[in-house]
Amino acid sequence: MSALLQVRGLRKAFGGVQAVQDVDFDLAAGELLAMIGPNGAGKSTCFNMINGQLVPDAGSVVLAGREIAGRPPREIWRLGVGRTFQVAATYASMTVAENVQMALLSHHGKLFRIWPRAASLHRDEALELLAAVGLRDRADEPCSTLAYGDIKTVELAIALANQPTLLLMDEPTAGMAPQERNALMQLTRRLVKERGIGVLFTEHSMDVVFAHADRIMVLARGALIAQGTPEAIRDDAQVREVYFGSGRLVRAARAGERSGDRAGGQAGRSAAGGPAAGGP
Repeated sequence: MSALLQVRGLRKAFGGVQAVQDVDFDLAAGELLAMIGPNGAGKSTCFNMINGQLVPDAGSVVLAGREIAGRPPREIWRLGVGRTFQVAATYASMTVAENVQMALLSHHGKLFRIWPRAASLHRDEALELLAAVGLRDRADEPCSTLAYGDIKTVELAIALANQPTLLLMDEPTAGMAPQERNALMQLTRRLVKERGIGVLFTEHSMDVVFAHADRIMVLARGALIAQGTPEAIRDDAQVREVYFGSGRLVRAARAGERSGDRAGGQAGRSAAGGPAAGGP
């Protein structure tokens, strides 16, 4: 499987503190790669260097054969890098469809030029994206009326409006109930496999990580200490010692495996009816 994203020797220091130290990894199209680690491990710094919000001190970030390290965020977004954030943010007074249309207007370079006609532009495209995430029937509702799980799903549709090849997801299931978490990640998996999008995500819920990641990479104090399949990470003694210092990782991995089995059994229902319509 060829790499969509290649990161080599990524480094960033703040004063005398090495936030990220010589991090190397690859990500393939259609793959979900989880980046985990304790607070202060360097996850957000890595994300921000890939996304252009921070300039690396050293290293290379190559997306589909093109170097993107050090480019401004807007340019990186134009090159096909989408991002969702830990705290979902939509325009509460706008409808669900209008929120997606705003992203489409930006993607097509029309955001500041067509306000008198904005409500009618790219509506069909917005409805297609909402159908893909299971929210077509909520298109004309104000976002302020949606449950939080549905807001996170709208955010996914907004991220897909840019037709990204790489999607960075920062704590995608934060604040969601367990059923909503699994449904959102099951939906994400289906969409990225269909569209050939690579996903790099951070997540504190280990049941989500072990149920839905194809591979896991572990950071500690800015250094990459392990990467591999969920099974390999679960059995890695150094990861257990550095990340948790207990058997909690194993318990979370087993919970994730059980959760993944349940989510897999519900995949057909999620694809047909949306991940969290109406809340938990």
